[in-house]
Amino acid sequence: MGLGLFKASLCSSKAREIETMESWESSPEHSSEEDSGKGKAVAGGGEKKMSSPETGAILGKPYVKIEQIYEMKKELGSGQWGETYLCVEKTTQREYACKSIAKSKLLSEQEIENVRREVMILQHLSGQPNIVEFRGAYEDRQQVHLVMELCSGGELFDRIMAKGHYSEREAATVARQIVNAVHVCHFMGVMHRDLRPENFLLATNTEDAPVKTTDFGLSIFIEEGKVYRELVGSAYYVAPEVLKRSYGKEIDVWSAGIILYILLSGVPPFWAETERGIFDSILEGKLDLESAPWPSISAAAKDLIRKMLTRDPKKRITAAEALEHPWMKEGGEASDKPIDNAVLSRIEQFTAINKMKKLALKPQRRPRRQRRRPTFDTTYHK
Repeated sequence: MGLGLFKASLCSSKAREIETMESWESSPEHSSEEDSGKGKAVAGGGEKKMSSPETGAILGKPYVKIEQIYEMKKELGSGQWGETYLCVEKTTQREYACKSIAKSKLLSEQEIENVRREVMILQHLSGQPNIVEFRGAYEDRQQVHLVMELCSGGELFDRIMAKGHYSEREAATVARQIVNAVHVCHFMGVMHRDLRPENFLLATNTEDAPVKTTDFGLSIFIEEGKVYRELVGSAYYVAPEVLKRSYGKEIDVWSAGIILYILLSGVPPFWAETERGIFDSILEGKLDLESAPWPSISAAAKDLIRKMLTRDPKKRITAAEALEHPWMKEGGEASDKPIDNAVLSRIEQFTAINKMKKLALKPQRRPRRQRRRPTFDTTYHK
């Protein structure tokens, strides 16, 4: 799959495309309501009502016609809640990406709150290394628009496949930027919760383009001492403690470790044909670092993977520690020797399958009525 398919990708993601497990149910709870304000002014000794700008129920700011600021161009992608467009700022002619979220699809207070939190997190992290730059958020009657940096370099794995070859040292360069993004998020008090290859894009088409982390739709601000229990993330990359519904920020390091494993072998370490099978494999936890191509991969790389995929989150290496690992450090132990081309073929096959299935988890809401728990939950929920 060539880079041409991704000539202009949204650096915040092409919209969250998350599918619920077949055994799980979902139920709408609340629909959003738009409110407006009225003002009064005295004119000619009398009282006269005059309308103030309508205020959006989601962002709490006056409605804005985004077409007055940006010219909307071609659609870049679509997802569960809306579409992503290439847009051009009229005053500067600079190109950006605009993720337009349909308000009609935000069916619960939780989903509305998720959008508000995504905006706050994008504002909080903007300007940090390896994080997408945020331009602004706007609301009108039908949609919420998130405008941000346009990453014209495409998805990370597509760029790697387009090159046709790479080495451990190049993999280390990529992994270092991914782990640095995790470190930045954690240092700034944010847990991403949905790190996967599709959420890392190249800023430009140049050879040395930086990797940018995107899609903070499932991200949260970290509360010290809090144990998180929402079932959230993407199937191949979800940490075992998420499946056990008791986790913290260490889950992001696990997900980054899974991506590194794929970079070096071409496939995820925990594999199955079904979502249930993937979860079983993750919980079983048999990490294969012996079969091909692992005999040809350096001991230092395998050591780092073991530390990032340590099952006990308290013993798992932190993002800051991973950046200091001898294999990860710039000019470190990573070899210049080309990685077997079979790895690239496997990455291409895996990417194609993964895009087709779009296996992922969706955050689960507490139901108002009692629901029968699915088999998976009763088996693995602590």
